[in-house]
Amino acid sequence: MGTTDFRQVLSVRHGRESGSRRPKRKPVLLSLGVAVVLLSAGCRQDMHNQPRFKPLAESDFFADGRSARPRVAGTVARGHLKTGSPFETGKDGIVFVATIPVAVDADLLVRGRTNFETFCTPCHGRTGRGDGMIVQRGFKKPSSYHIDRLRESPPGYLFDVITNGFGAMADYSAQTTPEERWAIVAYIRALQLSQDAEVAELPEDVKAKLWKNAR
Repeated sequence: MGTTDFRQVLSVRHGRESGSRRPKRKPVLLSLGVAVVLLSAGCRQDMHNQPRFKPLAESDFFADGRSARPRVAGTVARGHLKTGSPFETGKDGIVFVATIPVAVDADLLVRGRTNFETFCTPCHGRTGRGDGMIVQRGFKKPSSYHIDRLRESPPGYLFDVITNGFGAMADYSAQTTPEERWAIVAYIRALQLSQDAEVAELPEDVKAKLWKNAR
Protein backbone atom coordinates (compact mmCIF):
# COMPACT_ATOMS: atom_id res chain seq x y z
CA MET A 1 0.00 0.00 0.00
CA GLY A 2 1.41 3.37 -1.05
CA THR A 3 1.69 6.41 1.12
CA THR A 4 -1.25 8.09 -0.61
CA ASP A 5 -3.49 5.02 -0.15
CA PHE A 6 -2.53 4.77 3.51
CA ARG A 7 -3.50 8.41 4.13
CA GLN A 8 -6.86 7.86 2.43
CA VAL A 9 -7.58 4.88 4.68
CA LEU A 10 -6.69 6.89 7.79
CA SER A 11 -8.87 9.77 6.60
CA VAL A 12 -11.86 7.48 6.06
CA ARG A 13 -11.39 5.78 9.45
CA HIS A 14 -11.03 9.10 11.20
CA GLY A 15 -14.22 10.37 9.56
CA ARG A 16 -16.16 7.28 10.59
CA GLU A 17 -14.91 7.48 14.16
CA SER A 18 -15.78 11.17 14.38
CA GLY A 19 -19.17 10.52 12.88
CA SER A 20 -19.85 7.75 15.35
CA ARG A 21 -19.10 10.00 18.31
CA ARG A 22 -21.26 13.04 17.26
CA PRO A 23 -24.69 11.40 17.60
CA LYS A 24 -23.90 10.60 21.22
CA ARG A 25 -23.51 14.32 22.01
CA LYS A 26 -26.73 15.55 20.35
CA PRO A 27 -29.19 14.09 22.89
CA VAL A 28 -27.17 15.58 25.73
CA LEU A 29 -27.10 19.07 24.18
CA LEU A 30 -30.77 18.86 23.26
CA SER A 31 -31.71 17.87 26.81
CA LEU A 32 -29.70 20.75 28.23
CA GLY A 33 -31.40 23.22 25.85
CA VAL A 34 -34.89 22.00 26.77
CA ALA A 35 -34.04 22.22 30.47
CA VAL A 36 -32.84 25.82 30.11
CA VAL A 37 -36.04 26.82 28.26
CA LEU A 38 -38.28 25.17 30.86
CA LEU A 39 -36.40 26.74 33.76
CA SER A 40 -36.59 30.17 32.11
CA ALA A 41 -40.33 29.85 31.53
CA GLY A 42 -40.87 28.73 35.10
CA CYS A 43 -39.08 31.79 36.50
CA ARG A 44 -40.98 34.35 34.35
CA GLN A 45 -43.42 36.35 36.48
CA ASP A 46 -44.46 39.44 34.54
CA MET A 47 -47.46 41.60 35.44
CA HIS A 48 -49.71 39.75 32.99
CA ASN A 49 -49.19 36.53 35.03
CA GLN A 50 -49.94 37.98 38.44
CA PRO A 51 -53.25 37.35 40.26
CA ARG A 52 -55.74 40.07 39.42
CA PHE A 53 -59.43 40.84 38.96
CA LYS A 54 -60.98 41.84 35.67
CA PRO A 55 -62.94 45.14 35.76
CA LEU A 56 -66.27 44.72 37.60
CA ALA A 57 -65.53 41.04 38.24
CA GLU A 58 -67.19 39.32 41.20
CA SER A 59 -65.13 38.68 44.30
CA ASP A 60 -65.80 36.33 47.20
CA PHE A 61 -63.10 38.00 49.31
CA PHE A 62 -65.08 41.14 50.17
CA ALA A 63 -68.40 41.13 51.99
CA ASP A 64 -70.21 43.09 49.26
CA GLY A 65 -69.03 40.67 46.55
CA ARG A 66 -67.36 43.38 44.47
CA SER A 67 -63.73 43.40 43.37
CA ALA A 68 -63.74 47.16 42.64
CA ARG A 69 -63.15 49.03 45.87
CA PRO A 70 -64.05 52.61 46.82
CA ARG A 71 -61.35 55.03 47.90
CA VAL A 72 -60.15 54.57 51.45
CA ALA A 73 -61.46 57.24 53.81
CA GLY A 74 -58.93 60.03 54.20
CA THR A 75 -57.22 59.34 50.86
CA VAL A 76 -55.18 62.35 49.73
CA ALA A 77 -55.18 63.09 46.00
CA ARG A 78 -51.88 63.45 44.18
CA GLY A 79 -51.63 66.27 41.66
CA HIS A 80 -54.92 68.12 41.28
CA LEU A 81 -57.70 67.45 43.76
CA LYS A 82 -61.10 67.46 42.05
CA THR A 83 -63.62 69.12 44.31
CA GLY A 84 -66.58 69.43 41.93
CA SER A 85 -66.39 73.22 42.07
CA PRO A 86 -68.02 75.44 39.39
CA PHE A 87 -64.52 76.06 38.03
CA GLU A 88 -64.15 72.32 37.32
CA THR A 89 -67.71 71.51 36.24
CA GLY A 90 -69.24 74.72 34.91
CA LYS A 91 -72.14 74.17 37.34
CA ASP A 92 -73.24 75.46 40.68
CA GLY A 93 -75.05 72.39 41.90
CA ILE A 94 -77.10 71.43 38.85
CA VAL A 95 -77.33 74.95 37.39
CA PHE A 96 -74.88 76.15 34.74
CA VAL A 97 -72.88 79.15 35.94
CA ALA A 98 -73.81 82.46 34.31
CA THR A 99 -70.33 84.02 34.48
CA ILE A 100 -66.85 82.81 33.59
CA PRO A 101 -65.12 82.05 36.93
CA VAL A 102 -61.70 83.35 35.85
CA ALA A 103 -60.42 86.82 35.00
CA VAL A 104 -61.16 87.54 31.34
CA ASP A 105 -58.35 89.58 29.80
CA ALA A 106 -56.37 89.73 26.58
CA ASP A 107 -54.03 86.92 27.66
CA LEU A 108 -56.96 84.60 28.34
CA LEU A 109 -58.46 85.34 24.92
CA VAL A 110 -55.13 84.63 23.23
CA ARG A 111 -54.94 81.27 24.99
CA GLY A 112 -58.55 80.61 24.10
CA ARG A 113 -57.96 81.37 20.45
CA THR A 114 -54.92 79.06 20.34
CA ASN A 115 -56.86 76.15 21.85
CA PHE A 116 -59.98 76.88 19.80
CA GLU A 117 -58.02 76.81 16.55
CA THR A 118 -56.26 73.62 17.67
CA PHE A 119 -59.24 71.56 18.80
CA CYS A 120 -62.44 73.26 17.60
CA THR A 121 -61.91 74.67 14.11
CA PRO A 122 -61.82 71.28 12.32
CA CYS A 123 -65.59 71.08 12.95
CA HIS A 124 -66.72 74.57 14.00
CA GLY A 125 -64.60 76.61 11.60
CA ARG A 126 -62.57 79.69 12.47
CA THR A 127 -65.63 81.90 12.92
CA GLY A 128 -67.73 79.30 14.73
CA ARG A 129 -70.33 78.85 11.99
CA GLY A 130 -69.96 75.07 11.81
CA ASP A 131 -68.16 75.05 8.47
CA GLY A 132 -64.88 73.41 9.46
CA MET A 133 -62.75 71.40 7.08
CA ILE A 134 -63.99 67.95 8.10
CA VAL A 135 -67.58 69.18 7.82
CA GLN A 136 -66.80 70.16 4.24
CA ARG A 137 -65.70 66.56 3.74
CA GLY A 138 -68.96 65.05 4.96
CA PHE A 139 -68.84 65.06 8.77
CA LYS A 140 -72.01 66.06 10.57
CA LYS A 141 -72.32 69.84 10.78
CA PRO A 142 -72.44 71.30 14.32
CA SER A 143 -74.68 74.18 15.27
CA SER A 144 -73.39 77.67 14.58
CA TYR A 145 -72.33 79.59 17.67
CA HIS A 146 -74.25 82.55 16.26
CA ILE A 147 -77.76 81.15 16.64
CA ASP A 148 -79.92 82.60 19.42
CA ARG A 149 -79.88 79.40 21.48
CA LEU A 150 -76.10 79.37 21.85
CA ARG A 151 -75.72 83.14 22.13
CA GLU A 152 -78.13 83.07 25.05
CA SER A 153 -76.73 79.92 26.70
CA PRO A 154 -74.72 80.47 29.90
CA PRO A 155 -70.93 80.05 29.80
CA GLY A 156 -71.23 77.01 32.05
CA TYR A 157 -73.18 75.19 29.34
CA LEU A 158 -70.42 75.72 26.78
CA PHE A 159 -67.85 74.57 29.33
CA ASP A 160 -69.90 71.44 30.08
CA VAL A 161 -70.14 70.52 26.39
CA ILE A 162 -66.37 70.87 25.95
CA THR A 163 -65.80 68.79 29.07
CA ASN A 164 -68.32 65.99 28.49
CA GLY A 165 -69.14 66.15 24.78
CA PHE A 166 -72.55 66.50 23.14
CA GLY A 167 -74.17 64.52 20.33
CA ALA A 168 -71.55 63.61 17.72
CA MET A 169 -68.97 65.76 19.51
CA ALA A 170 -66.52 63.89 21.74
CA ASP A 171 -65.39 65.34 25.05
CA TYR A 172 -62.11 67.27 25.24
CA SER A 173 -61.43 66.91 28.95
CA ALA A 174 -58.35 64.77 28.27
CA GLN A 175 -56.86 67.24 25.79
CA THR A 176 -57.49 70.42 27.77
CA THR A 177 -57.32 71.59 31.37
CA PRO A 178 -60.21 73.45 33.06
CA GLU A 179 -58.27 76.69 32.62
CA GLU A 180 -57.92 76.05 28.89
CA ARG A 181 -61.59 75.16 28.54
CA TRP A 182 -62.64 78.43 30.19
CA ALA A 183 -60.27 80.25 27.86
CA ILE A 184 -62.02 78.58 24.91
CA VAL A 185 -65.41 79.62 26.31
CA ALA A 186 -64.19 83.22 26.62
CA TYR A 187 -62.97 83.17 23.02
CA ILE A 188 -66.31 81.73 21.81
CA ARG A 189 -68.05 84.62 23.56
CA ALA A 190 -65.69 87.01 21.74
CA LEU A 191 -66.55 85.34 18.42
CA GLN A 192 -70.26 85.69 19.16
CA LEU A 193 -69.84 89.33 20.10
CA SER A 194 -67.86 90.00 16.93
CA GLN A 195 -70.82 88.90 14.80
CA ASP A 196 -73.63 90.39 16.86
CA ALA A 197 -72.34 93.55 18.54
CA GLU A 198 -74.05 96.91 18.18
CA VAL A 199 -71.85 99.69 16.85
CA ALA A 200 -72.82 101.86 19.80
CA GLU A 201 -71.31 99.27 22.16
CA LEU A 202 -67.88 99.42 20.55
CA PRO A 203 -64.93 101.42 21.96
CA GLU A 204 -64.32 104.78 20.30
CA ASP A 205 -61.05 103.72 18.64
CA VAL A 206 -62.79 100.71 17.05
CA LYS A 207 -65.63 102.93 15.85
CA ALA A 208 -63.11 105.26 14.24
CA LYS A 209 -61.53 102.35 12.36
CA LEU A 210 -64.94 101.17 11.17
CA TRP A 211 -65.93 104.62 9.86
CA LYS A 212 -62.53 104.98 8.20
CA ASN A 213 -62.86 101.61 6.42
CA ALA A 214 -66.45 102.38 5.42
CA ARG A 215 -65.44 105.51 3.48
